[in-house]
Amino acid sequence: MAAPGTDPETRAPHHRTGRRETPDERADRRWSDLLQEVRVAQTGSQVLFGFLLSVVFMPRFAQLGGFDRGLYVVTVVLGALATGSLAAPVAYHRIFAGHRLKPELVNAAARLVAVGLLLLAPTIGSALLLLLRTATGSAAAGWITAAVMLWFVCCWLLIPVRHLRRHDDGCTGPPQDDPDPGSRPSGFGGDGPARRPP
Repeated sequence: MAAPGTDPETRAPHHRTGRRETPDERADRRWSDLLQEVRVAQTGSQVLFGFLLSVVFMPRFAQLGGFDRGLYVVTVVLGALATGSLAAPVAYHRIFAGHRLKPELVNAAARLVAVGLLLLAPTIGSALLLLLRTATGSAAAGWITAAVMLWFVCCWLLIPVRHLRRHDDGCTGPPQDDPDPGSRPSGFGGDGPARRPP
């Protein structure tokens, strides 16, 4: 019978030991996770970009003033950059295929997806501003857009970081999701038998 306070069931929320997987298994898992993220973000960016491309052919577009036309150009360029960044993992995968560089592929693709999200947020913001200015013609469009963008910052950055910090503060050990293979204890991707963490 385990001593009080040493039961794995009670220690699990407070001590992270990481996954027991090889570097290749970890790269495969991260790549699969990344593809799921890209599918969500890419669908939204492509729908928005397709809508933006059609705006210029609408009769109302000819009535836009100079500022709104400039805002439209900025929005379309941002949308194109975001779409390119979010689609880049496909090109990376095609180029890297067969070269046994999966970890490098995942790291590079993850950075491009992060860039794509950073570009997608201002794309949505500028598209919203253009839409509200055209629909209302009032200065409130800017304030509404600013409030929506603040909500994006909260949802995409502040709330996740806050949860991450709260979770890390409750852990007694450092995260081991990406342990150094040279210092990994036996049983965590090594050849020896698995051992429970102390």
